[in-house]
Amino acid sequence: MTLAGETARAALAAARAARTATLDHWLGSLLASAPEGVALAAVGSHARRELTPGGDLDLVLLHRGLAGVAAIADRVWYPVWDSGLRLDHSVRTVGQARTVARGDMKAALGLLSARRIAGDHTLVDELRAGVLADWRSDAPVRLAELSAMCRERWDAQGELAFLQEPDLKEARGGLRDVHVMHAVAASWVASAPDARVRSAHDLLLDIRHALHEVTGRSSDRLVLQEKQAVAQTLGLLDADVLQRSIAEAARTITYAASHLWRRVDRSTRP
Repeated sequence: MTLAGETARAALAAARAARTATLDHWLGSLLASAPEGVALAAVGSHARRELTPGGDLDLVLLHRGLAGVAAIADRVWYPVWDSGLRLDHSVRTVGQARTVARGDMKAALGLLSARRIAGDHTLVDELRAGVLADWRSDAPVRLAELSAMCRERWDAQGELAFLQEPDLKEARGGLRDVHVMHAVAASWVASAPDARVRSAHDLLLDIRHALHEVTGRSSDRLVLQEKQAVAQTLGLLDADVLQRSIAEAARTITYAASHLWRRVDRSTRP
């Protein structure tokens, strides 16, 4: 990679880190007067500190059966809505969150990476420990379900390495597959993504960030007419170099994911 590319990508990563810190501080201030036994946690991209300009904010307000928790939630949700950010939110006890996670794959994947923003540390620790314990105890069933969901998504979205106008997140070999690999690793059935996969993921994340920045939209589909501008934002020579970079990253992720699912199939086979 050229010096221009390294500089551009470092700036994008720094922008995400700064946005994470700013949001955490602001959201924490909204919960500053909350009583004990309440915590605010991030899930999804904000929990991973990967929130791009078009990404959604996904938050969980945890409590210990507090009767007035709805009013506390309103003090957080309304300012977020007023700011213009897209918000996915829920209010739950740890037990409720675990129940939801055991019945909803998307919720489980998000809660596995939950990160405390403000409030009671022990609540978030209990949540993560409980969701993780459930995920591991249910691994044979949940991983089979997750495998089927991935294959359905791949059939619908195609392979990132070979598409001219791919969805950077949902196509096979995209960002979603790396998130899934981390979830599988949490079950102890397979290892976590290695350095090559993490590097490929980081490149696709930077491309997604640049796409959101260029278009001002939340779409993760990189269409032909936007490739040159995205390439320039990343400090790359042109759209062709961008396309080759995407294909290489996608092949790295696809190969690792294929190996992971073969291991899962062997481990969970009756």
